[in-house]
Amino acid sequence: MNEKLAISSWTCPLPLQYYPTIVMGHGSGGKMMSDLIQHMFLPLLDNEALNQLGDAAILGIDPENPQARRLAFSTDSFVVHPLIFPGGNIGDLAVYGTVNDLAMTGARPLFLSAGFILEEGLPMEVLGQITTTFAAAAENANVQVVTGDTKVVNRGHGDGLYINTTGIGLIPPEVDIAPGNAQVGDAVIVSGTIGDHGMAIMSVREGLEFETRIVSDTAPLHELVETMLAASREIHCLRDATRGGLAAALNELAKSSRLGIAFEEEQVPLRQSVKAACEMLGIDPLYVANEGKLVAMVKGEMAEEVLAAMHSHPLGQDATMIGKVVAEHPGMVVSKTGIGGSRVVDLPAGELLPRIC
Repeated sequence: MNEKLAISSWTCPLPLQYYPTIVMGHGSGGKMMSDLIQHMFLPLLDNEALNQLGDAAILGIDPENPQARRLAFSTDSFVVHPLIFPGGNIGDLAVYGTVNDLAMTGARPLFLSAGFILEEGLPMEVLGQITTTFAAAAENANVQVVTGDTKVVNRGHGDGLYINTTGIGLIPPEVDIAPGNAQVGDAVIVSGTIGDHGMAIMSVREGLEFETRIVSDTAPLHELVETMLAASREIHCLRDATRGGLAAALNELAKSSRLGIAFEEEQVPLRQSVKAACEMLGIDPLYVANEGKLVAMVKGEMAEEVLAAMHSHPLGQDATMIGKVVAEHPGMVVSKTGIGGSRVVDLPAGELLPRIC
């Protein structure tokens, strides 16, 4: 195929025309990445499953009864730098990242694939450590790695190691969780402290030391989701707050549901060490990546029951209700600040913390 793509004929192509080449911001989880997906990939690959734009696609496997048996299907690639960081490494990050994408549909993760892209010169000891962690994480999440691939690229072309994982999970009947399902009056719940993973990565890169060591929150969330669903099936939306942090997750849900979200910044759980690191670096913690935290939109009347169930699980002990879904300012997220004012919390414009997952 030698034909040149006619970008100028596409619908609303301007965000791409400003960037004749890919820049780091196109992988940020923010506006630039959203523009790339909306104006490059979706017009060419348009289909109902892809257009859900969830953490995982929801696929019916019984044409006569689409709700009876549904699969969650997700893929993700991991390019984190450094490969090993406080609280984990690229191995468990790759397993848990895909497990969590499946869990955000309410699915029970079952199977993973593993694609390892190795750079010539990677020490075998490092690969052994990461692979051991990868296997332990899969066992911990109770998923089987059933297929895989290995490639090697020339020295200087792979940054040590990249990993791609694809996951398949089974969604229970009567579970209906999707990005566009939020309803006015839903409570907005965050499962724990935000910014831990991103600041753990930055502390290593920048050589920062704090009184309390910052470690990644990398963890599998599917059992927490099962605990929540056991308390109530009135969970309308779930999102893991990875690239772009809590701010990106809230904006994605607001836009998908065409409703507004209002929350109080003082209610957002934040470790003191992470707060100090963010202040030192001039970074808003709402935009910092997480790898073991989720955002939930829960029917208002059931919020306390779901929150109590989350508190009973080790990964939900710091869960907090931070706001609600509102009819006002549809598609926008507005926060009440600590000094009593309000501000629009938008998607990040570009790359805030590159290479964090």
